[in-house]
Amino acid sequence: MIWNPAEGIHLGPLFIRFYSLMFVVAFGLGWYIMKKIFLNEKESLEKLDSLFVWTVLATLLGARLGHVFFYDWEYFRNHLLEILLPFKFEPEFKFTGFAGLASHGAAISIIIVMYFYSKNVIKRPILWVLDRVVISVACGAIFVRIGNFFNSEIVGKVTNNTTFGIKFIRDYFTQQDAVTKTNISDPDAAYQAIATDPQYSNLLMQVPLKHPAQLYESFCYIFVFFLLLFLYWKTKTAQKQGMLFGLFLILLWSVRFVVEYVKESQGGFGDNTIFSTGQWLSLPFIAIGLYFVFKAKQKTE
Repeated sequence: MIWNPAEGIHLGPLFIRFYSLMFVVAFGLGWYIMKKIFLNEKESLEKLDSLFVWTVLATLLGARLGHVFFYDWEYFRNHLLEILLPFKFEPEFKFTGFAGLASHGAAISIIIVMYFYSKNVIKRPILWVLDRVVISVACGAIFVRIGNFFNSEIVGKVTNNTTFGIKFIRDYFTQQDAVTKTNISDPDAAYQAIATDPQYSNLLMQVPLKHPAQLYESFCYIFVFFLLLFLYWKTKTAQKQGMLFGLFLILLWSVRFVVEYVKESQGGFGDNTIFSTGQWLSLPFIAIGLYFVFKAKQKTE
């Protein structure tokens, strides 16, 4: 399969990236799920508004800082302004957007923010909040990885499997490469020529088949989400404080750990070790999840 999607859609003067749209879908569905839960728990929807704002800010800020400190500190330590500004200042000033978000950082920041939310807004135990928020988070994770797929980023390793392997043209060729090699000035047109024009079949042949690691993760997260949803609505699991939160940590980060085996290195401190950076960062979350599941079981025995 050849994968060469446009990065977004033009609506008049506006250009909406599919990656950004997936975040909107993730937050929108998350809000809807939490609204149903709040109504079921007879909680004020005014408190839900605060939860939504806090979660959005925690997700974006935490994911950004997670990428900076876990994966690319050697660069950002010399470019501090670029941490929270969507620009590059060297070698020339350029708008880049926030290229680099790490889910581990988002997870840490959400947990921290939920502590303050539980104490100052909803006045319930933090585990009560986390047991319910993780349902929405699991749903959001599905769409974030789909966004990565549209962006041709966080791709898998090279494979010979023609059934699952995908040629990510925009991952292999930079915009400058595509323009230079095709002599077509418009990057999108250059990418399209590589994908479809027989004249550039030699360029297409250079693009290796790679695992669609983003889709592997997204597909697995669907099961995590529906399992948590089922346990909340159809069983009494939510009455065991910490159980849903613990299960979420175990399942979601176990998926991440396994998929990392077919994912290209994202850099960070894990290079040249037995595990990737993503795997090292997933292990503490899995351990914490096991602790909360075991603790919740003890309380009900």
